[in-house]
Amino acid sequence: MTDGNHDYIPGNDEAFNQFFRGITQYVAAKTSGPTPEWAHIPQSECINFHQAYTDWYRTYAINFQARSAKLSKEKEKIRRIAESSLQNYVKRFLRFEPVTNLDRENMGLPNHEIGFTPHREVSELVEFEIKLRKIHELTINFWCKDAPGKVKPRGYDGAVLAWGILDTPPERPEELLRRTLVSSRHFYRIIFDDNDRGKNVYIAMAWQNQRGHIGTWSEIKSAKIP
Repeated sequence: MTDGNHDYIPGNDEAFNQFFRGITQYVAAKTSGPTPEWAHIPQSECINFHQAYTDWYRTYAINFQARSAKLSKEKEKIRRIAESSLQNYVKRFLRFEPVTNLDRENMGLPNHEIGFTPHREVSELVEFEIKLRKIHELTINFWCKDAPGKVKPRGYDGAVLAWGILDTPPERPEELLRRTLVSSRHFYRIIFDDNDRGKNVYIAMAWQNQRGHIGTWSEIKSAKIP
């Protein structure tokens, strides 16, 4: 059972609803409060994730009150969207630290070690540059260091981007608590709040393979928030 083929998703609608709701509630508990335990997940992503469950549940509940071919077709459509949102969220935010194996077990998610032979080490490095896009926004362009073309190594999920707005330069990437897995493109845009303008943001990146193992972190780079 692996995240790669998504066979952790229950097939039955009732079971899927309980599974999705449980993860939503668990994530909410870990990301709420002034000092959230999972600070690597942006608040906007938490809101979007909760909304994805709300949209699914609304359509799911309607089908209990009135059944029709039209409503059933709409439910199947919303379920596909909900599954995609859930799978993407798991892949981007719940497959690496600070989320632990115990956390994944509590959410009913498989851990990467299950069913795998000893993993292949992540030897490739990420190289990246920080570009000013516009006010409140920076673009991070990244690629595989010492490789021709800006390509993601084969067999990898993508690159983990770690960043933080700090008063003093961090000594280690582990001090950068905001994290996301960038898997579909070779750039990532960070949008900041107006009150962050003029502050320093620090960024580091590392490749993550499909077994969920993270390689060596890049050097930490910094930029002033426009």
